[in-house]
Amino acid sequence: MEPWQQMLRESVHSVDQLVEKFNLDRSIAQQLDRFFQARINPYYLSLIRYPGDPIWRQCVPDRAELEDYDAFEDPLNEDAMSPVPNITHRYPDRVLFLVTSQCGMYCRFCTRKRKVGNSDKISMKGLESAFNYIQSHSEIRDVILSGGDPLMLTDYMLEKILMRLRKIEHVEIIRLGTKMPCVLPQRITPKLCSMLKKYHPLYINTHFNHPWEITPESSRACQMLADAGCPVGNQSVLMKGVNDDPDTIKELMQKLLKIRVKPYYLYMADETKGANHFRTSIRTGIEIMDKLRGHTSGLAIPYFVIDAPGGGGKIPILPEYVLHHDDEKIVLRNYKNDIYVYKDMKDGKETVRKVDVIENNGNNGNGKHEKIEKVTPHHIPELAIIDN
Repeated sequence: MEPWQQMLRESVHSVDQLVEKFNLDRSIAQQLDRFFQARINPYYLSLIRYPGDPIWRQCVPDRAELEDYDAFEDPLNEDAMSPVPNITHRYPDRVLFLVTSQCGMYCRFCTRKRKVGNSDKISMKGLESAFNYIQSHSEIRDVILSGGDPLMLTDYMLEKILMRLRKIEHVEIIRLGTKMPCVLPQRITPKLCSMLKKYHPLYINTHFNHPWEITPESSRACQMLADAGCPVGNQSVLMKGVNDDPDTIKELMQKLLKIRVKPYYLYMADETKGANHFRTSIRTGIEIMDKLRGHTSGLAIPYFVIDAPGGGGKIPILPEYVLHHDDEKIVLRNYKNDIYVYKDMKDGKETVRKVDVIENNGNNGNGKHEKIEKVTPHHIPELAIIDN
């Protein structure tokens, strides 16, 4: 047995352990166990600094989960978009391929808790029909392995899946969606990385939500994957009491870049049963993004998205940088709330234009100064109010 497998065996998961470790009321712990089981491995448990901290909130069951009656079991409508077991086909050229029901740690905000942990819901028996579906649909060029967590599989079983996919000519890209680098980084071994190298182009999307999760162990795991030639991206969820402030998100994104992980998505929390207490306002997310853009490297800025309820897919949500747009111009603000006008052109004509600036007139980067006109309300009569 490998060390990471032994750590899984030592996870907190039973009602007795929840009562003992976290002082939960037994009747509440029993109800929570029936609703969505717990699994907190020793490594992730060691990251908790105090009760109710950002790590605790992500992994320790909370009675608030039982008070949530207004959300959905399948908020993204994955089951309705599943043509065969283990496959969700939402986008034209890619599919989600569920290969296991198990995770290294069960997140309390999980959007797939109706299936995760239940081998009857995500079964290895569905793999063959999934392979056949991918084989018979030549438009599929990108396969995302998920679950559960595909790195819960043994190296041998995971390689069988990768090898089978690589034999399908039209499959160009394989992605692994895994939280293991964050919650159980001991799973990332030299043996695993050596195996993954054989199946490029292979991309890894992992899942860090808070700077405390970036430890020497998780840093080493991500760097090993990068050294194996796997581009590593991160998908975070915006959650109340976990990371719902600009400083925390900025620190997280900057630390991810230091360990060679590219911030990819920041999600609004899904409308998932048992997880509404994690949800923030959309305005909170927009304000966080507004305090990232221009204040840190563009590399550190994820796409802020809502995964649309009902299966609409990921829709970007941006701060309001466009203040006005008509046939002649677009009026923009930057991260300092300075306002700029970019003159538009008809299609087929020259598109490189002078930009008019309200503030910060100055050097254009080549040692010369260009003549810049100041915008006044007379120039943009349609823009009655500019909210700084």
